[in-house]
Amino acid sequence: MTERAVRAAAIGEGAIREIEQFLYREARLLDERRFAEWLDLFTDDVRYTMSTRGNYYPISSKAVAVLDPARRPNDDRADEDALAILDETKATLAGRVARLDTGMAWAEDPPSRTRHMIANLEVANLETTPGDAAAEVEILCNFVVYKSRSDTEQDFYVGARRDRLRRVEGVWKIARRKLTLDQNVLLAKNISIFF
Repeated sequence: MTERAVRAAAIGEGAIREIEQFLYREARLLDERRFAEWLDLFTDDVRYTMSTRGNYYPISSKAVAVLDPARRPNDDRADEDALAILDETKATLAGRVARLDTGMAWAEDPPSRTRHMIANLEVANLETTPGDAAAEVEILCNFVVYKSRSDTEQDFYVGARRDRLRRVEGVWKIARRKLTLDQNVLLAKNISIFF
């Protein structure tokens, strides 16, 4: 039995389907600009971050000489200590949503149209309660967000996402979202949308 099959058996196929539907609904809420309902999908202690990957030559590269290999990462994963593009709490997310309702959010006037796509969902980690029900689940997935605004503005955001979902009063809520963009340099004029 594969590792994924073991995790799926532990959480149950029904729960996995429930999680998929939860995440698809979240994407639809964002695309329909139903931000107040979207905020309800988060726990009060949520942490919502976004960072980019570094562009480094691997240690084994002969293209450049590295004086101290210990100072260079051996891959391009996002550095936990790097400056985040977004580092949000539920309060700051709520503030961004409230600002959109003021008519003073110039970056969203006219409003952006978005299409959120997620794929390759995988249960990465599972914590259970004494009754053996899943209490927290870590989900890995890939995402593409297409944003268009006005007549000519178009942006794509592509990357990986690590979500920590927690059961709160019988329903899933997002307790942690870590987005890692594949782009190292963003060509978009701003980040005024949600992921």
